[in-house]
Formats: sequence, structure tokens, C-alpha cells
Amino acid sequence: MSLMFCGIGVSRGVAIAPAYVLNRHRADVKPVTLDKKGVTKEIRRFRSAINTARKQLEQIRGTIPEDAPEDISSFIETHLLMLDDATLSERPVEIMRAEACNAEWALKLQREAVIKVFDSMDDPYIATRKDDVNHVIDQVMRILVEKQGDGDPFIHDWSGQIVVADDLSPADTVLMQHQGVAGFITETGGQLSHTAILARSLGIPAIVGVSGIRRYIRNSEELVIDGEGGLVLGEADDNSLSYFRRQQREIRRKQRELSRLLDTQSVTLCGEEVTLLANIEIEEDIKLLKKSGADGVGLYRTEFLYMNRDSLPGESDHFSAYKRVLRALKGAPLTIRTVDLGGDKESAAAPSANTHNPALGLRGVRRSLNEPRIFNTQLRAILRASAYGPVRLMFPMLSNTAEIDQALGIVEQTKEELRAEGIKFDENLPVGGMIEVPAAAIIAQAFAEKLDFLSIGTNDLIQYTLAIDRVDDQVNYLYDPLHPAVLQLIRMTIDAGQKAGIPVSMCGEMAGDTRYTRLLLSLGLRQLSMPPKLLLEVKNVITQTDIKAIRRKALNIVNSTDSERQARLIETLNRLAGTEKEKEKEKSA
Repeated sequence: MSLMFCGIGVSRGVAIAPAYVLNRHRADVKPVTLDKKGVTKEIRRFRSAINTARKQLEQIRGTIPEDAPEDISSFIETHLLMLDDATLSERPVEIMRAEACNAEWALKLQREAVIKVFDSMDDPYIATRKDDVNHVIDQVMRILVEKQGDGDPFIHDWSGQIVVADDLSPADTVLMQHQGVAGFITETGGQLSHTAILARSLGIPAIVGVSGIRRYIRNSEELVIDGEGGLVLGEADDNSLSYFRRQQREIRRKQRELSRLLDTQSVTLCGEEVTLLANIEIEEDIKLLKKSGADGVGLYRTEFLYMNRDSLPGESDHFSAYKRVLRALKGAPLTIRTVDLGGDKESAAAPSANTHNPALGLRGVRRSLNEPRIFNTQLRAILRASAYGPVRLMFPMLSNTAEIDQALGIVEQTKEELRAEGIKFDENLPVGGMIEVPAAAIIAQAFAEKLDFLSIGTNDLIQYTLAIDRVDDQVNYLYDPLHPAVLQLIRMTIDAGQKAGIPVSMCGEMAGDTRYTRLLLSLGLRQLSMPPKLLLEVKNVITQTDIKAIRRKALNIVNSTDSERQARLIETLNRLAGTEKEKEKEKSA
């Protein structure tokens, strides 16, 4: 008899393969009292374990392809930085000396102390930070307990298998892709957990949040996972296997068809042109952008310039990076967002002040205004780069017009500096702002009167509107892009842009989700920016959409407060492709 489990589908694709059940139980660590010589030896053993963990991560980092999305390497880099942080590398040594205890016990005590601090803070990003700390400590603890002194992270052979685990670290996930894993299932995690983000970036079919599944699955048992529907089948019968194998063939066929859209225009059946842009983080992302047929870059995240370094990037660092991207774009527009440090994006070169709630603290444009020297350095580089191609400047996390006035004033001062120095730049450089805060959406009309364009960042807009942590397993089920309040804020922003005659784009995850494409088009959105790999799927939907034919149904979704009715309406909307035959089907339904 088949076993069926349901979870959260986080990375699309169908996998049919034997299970590899990964059981990593934390060791039952006991305190051992040592003499002075024993403590010295134990400190050496601990530092050796830290070095081994570092070598393991560096070895894994070396397997990441050059054209891989930045998300992949950034998670590994974060763990490397944690290993170098005194909290994990030095504090256990102090405990060993003070308590005359073994390394495992000192590390256990330090874990408890660090996690206690995390648990005492009411912060939307704490869940993922705590996971990172646990992943790093678990890695070091395994080396100490299991004596994996050879530094070889490739101790498992996951090739061609579906890994079933409680949780997976970023390093685990990268190793899986390197070894050709068929897919994975975890008992914990949500749609926007680190594991989920990496699975999507790496193209691994994945399901998370399947509580207790390891109790029912045996090693080598054949599993079927549907990464879109969140379905897991164990001991599938012949009919089910036949069905999912057909699904696999259909997915491959669709991928081949999508590749044919590369050189086609993004135009609806009713003749509306839609600009499709890409989100990038590093210049290597340009390789993916070229394969997607994007019209340019709608969001260039600049935080990476501040990551994994001990000193702040200088003007030349910024300028060189922007100029290289512009050269690769060959005349296509580049939208550069000023740095958005804080919240879940920290830099050792520019650490944030301690705060109980970083997501609501000094981040985005408010931090740039608070640190004008850093802000000026980046603005100078962006303006200088604008002499080499079409550049747009964008401010993150705006919440009031005073911030806009202050930021624009600093831009003008920076222009004056460059004029005085005889440095060329685009005098008409377009300046825009992100709509990520509900307050900004509500007064979007005032923003539109001061800026040249607006861009809706749905990830934060949804999170702040619904007052939920999108990476917290306990409440992330409330993360709903179709919530009436969210849709009204999106609609208000689009209407404000139309009224002011300025373009409005969307660059959050919602922009790259084909479930919402037709709805967004019906609301008047004509610019979408997304990860390059999603662009052809969105273009496919656009080219099969008659906006006039679906506008009324789309407005019904916006105006509905019944989530079940919304789900039915969005499903109906997405069945419509604009042909007369499909319209007749809908009328008779």
C-alpha cells in the first residue's frame, strides 16, 4: 500500500528515486574534568576541529559553478564568517580554561548561551540566524565527536537519491547538487527558508515541512516527490509511477518549448508590451541573464560588495563593479539599488548596532542617511558609472517623503562635487524608490510626484503588511500574496504611477511566480523583474494572455475577502489563455 505525505513544495520538479534517510542525532555530550595539560590539549583539538570545518566549507565552496546564483555562495560564506567569529571560535576556549572541561562540553555550553540570546529577541529574522548558528556548531561538534580529522566533507554518496532529513545546511544542499541528488525532503523549513531558497537556485526538486516522515521511510525505498504540489509517495503503485514518469517527460518538454521563446517579444494577445527585467547580485549573474532574454536589470543588489571583507568597499570598488556589468549589458538598462544592510544582511565591514528588532531598525535608506560617508561613496560611483550606459538609481525601504527629499538632496550635492571635479555623469539619471513598507504604498502618490519610477518589493511588503515572519515555520502559512490588503497596496502603487505618468515595476518573488502574472497584468503592471531563470516561464504566460478578456475576473480577486473564493478565481484566471475557445469554455463553466 502506498504511503502519502504532504508538505510545502519549495522547488518544482518531479523526482523518482530511492530514499537516503539522513539521521544526524546530536551527541549526548557529557562534561569531562581535565587537568592543566589536558585543557591545553583539548584547546588544540577544538581549534583543529574549527580548521577542519573551515576546510570542509572551503572545499564545498570550490564545487559551486561560476555561473551559480549568488544565493548559493553567500550562505556558505556566512558560515565561514561564523567560524571566524570570536563567539564560536574563542568563547568555547575561554570556557575550557575557566571550567577545565572538554571541548564538546564547552561548545555545548556556548551553544546554549547563544541560542538563549536569540530566543529572547523578538525579531523576524532570528529563526534563520539561529538555524545558521546551529548548522555551524553541529558541523564542528560532529568533527569533535566523530573524529573526522581528514577534512573530507564528501562522506556521503547522495547521487541519484532522494535525501530525507530533519533539516539541511546550505553546505549539505550544495553538496547534493554537486553529487547529482534527485531531490530532498526535510521535516522542518518553510517556503523562504535557506534550504528552500537554495533548492530553487540549484534546481533540485524539494519539499519541506513534512513532519515526522523519517519514522515511516526506509533507506533505499523508492520515493516519488512532486516539488510543486508538495506531495511525497512511498511504495507507489505502478499506476502512480506511470503518471509521475509522464509528468517528468512533460516537464522536460515544456523546458524545451520555453527555450524557443528566448528571441520572441514579450507581448500579450491583446498587443500590450511587457518589459521583463532580471534581478542580479553579482556580475556573474549576467551569464544567466543573457540566457533568459531579459530587457535589462530591474534590481541590482549591491550588498555583496560589503560582504566577506574586513574593510568598506571604496569608490573604485563600486565603480569597477558597475562598469563591468554595464559593459556586459551592452546598452540594456541597469537599475542599481543603494545598499540595504541590516535586517538579514549583515557585513563585518559595516556591522549594525545591536537592536531588538533589526528588520524594523536602521536599514535601507534610513541607514544610508545615517551614514552619509558610506552613502556618498556609493552615490559617486553610481553617478560616474552612468556615463558608460543607461543607469537608474533606486533607494530601498523608503517610508516617508522626508527621506526622499533628504536622499535627493544628497544626490544633488554629489553631482555638484563631480561637476566641480570635471567628472562626467548622466545629468538626467532617473531616481526611483522601493515600495516595501505599507506606509509607502498608502502615500505612493506623494512618492510618485518626487521620483522618476517606483518598484514594488513584495517580499517585505507582504511581511510587513501581515505582521508575520516569512521564515518562521509557526506563522509562515500566513504569508499570502493574495491577501486583500496586500493586493490593495499593490493596486494603489500602480495607480499612483499611472496617475503621475511614471513607470512602476515589481521585483519581489511575486513577480516571478506565474500564478500571479495575469492578475498583475490586469492591475496595470507592465514591468516585472525576477531571477533570470524564471523569466521565460513568465514570458510564456504573458504571450498567452488577453488582458481585456480577464480584467473583470482579476478585479473580483482583488475585491474578494474570501480566501477560498480567491483560490478558485485565480485558478480560473490562469486557465484562460485568451483564445475564443477558452473563453467559451469559461462561459459555460
